[in-house]
Amino acid sequence: MVTGDAAYIKKINRSLIIRKIIKEGMISRADLSKAVDLTRATISAQVADLLEEELIIETQLEHYSVGRKPIMLSLNNQAGYALGIDLDYGQISFTLSDLLGKPVSSTIIKVNTVDYSETLHLLIEQIKKYKAEFTDSRYGIVGIVIAIHGLVSKNEVIHYVPRQQWEDINLKEDLEKEINLEIYIENNANLCAFAERVYKHHETDNLLCTTLYSGIGLGMMMNNEFFRGHDGYAGEAGHMIVVPGGKPCNCGNKGCWEKYSSESSIFEYLSNKRKIENLTYEHIQNWFNEGDEEVQELMEQFIYYLSIGLNNMINMYNPDVLVLDSELLRMYPEALNKIRENLNSSISHYRELLISSIGKKSCVLGACALAIQNFLDVPMLSLPYER
Repeated sequence: MVTGDAAYIKKINRSLIIRKIIKEGMISRADLSKAVDLTRATISAQVADLLEEELIIETQLEHYSVGRKPIMLSLNNQAGYALGIDLDYGQISFTLSDLLGKPVSSTIIKVNTVDYSETLHLLIEQIKKYKAEFTDSRYGIVGIVIAIHGLVSKNEVIHYVPRQQWEDINLKEDLEKEINLEIYIENNANLCAFAERVYKHHETDNLLCTTLYSGIGLGMMMNNEFFRGHDGYAGEAGHMIVVPGGKPCNCGNKGCWEKYSSESSIFEYLSNKRKIENLTYEHIQNWFNEGDEEVQELMEQFIYYLSIGLNNMINMYNPDVLVLDSELLRMYPEALNKIRENLNSSISHYRELLISSIGKKSCVLGACALAIQNFLDVPMLSLPYER
């Protein structure tokens, strides 16, 4: 039994109620009382507060065959908006969602600079546009989460971003000086893992998500929380050495995993070998369709080294679910089965291995979801996913 002062207990009960309403979509007061094991009087008082705050709404079921039509409770998804931002090299993706994580507006801006001051100005300008445009709700924009493709400390300072060469930058503080909104900074792989947990794997407590695009990132959800390590830098699995003395990496080591099993390594090799400056997924898909032997061999090698790293991740963390986020794997026939065939150690244990069905949107959707979770002050969300 939970003990503590009345305000603390009320906060816990409120969290239970909000989370259950979101998970069920629609639920009556009576069913809610049973589901969260709280008295009807407690439910009535909490629901009255949430209705007054416009966080939930009531709907009467029209088609109900027996007795009185029950009044159903659901989250008021139009009460506010969450803004997710993926701050990547060469482009910034903005997605605004409602309080159920459904995107209502998305923008991608190409960026031709790595200068921090210019990037900061661009962010401020775009955020102010969103803030001005979406004021037609009770709470407006409830929070902003920015995904960083690099090291983010526990106090949300950007320690290092390899491709932009940013070091020890306090983007959160710089933005909050100009914008009166809640700002959160988070590693991109963590947000991908969060999106998988929130939108797809609602009953999974321990989840790993490996992103394979510009490098290799590892997002880790352990007991429904981010696993960050001592300073917040855990998850840099791309710089695990899989080939001692191998290809040199920007981190200073040789033979890092991401030099062999990231999509950028494939694109870089084929772009140089075939003299194609702006290589696309379409090029590679056509080569797959044509049965191009060199590309087939390259993908087999990609999967071989990917499997080595995954085997290490599985043995270290024993995840329930392991999600791979890669467009190349989605395109390549039998990719998942080939990976599974390489994971044949008798001591490697996991329940499910799969390729992400959310894909490249997972980072920015995870950012929206984290902003919603912080606003609603619940320990975990289960949101519906719509393609």
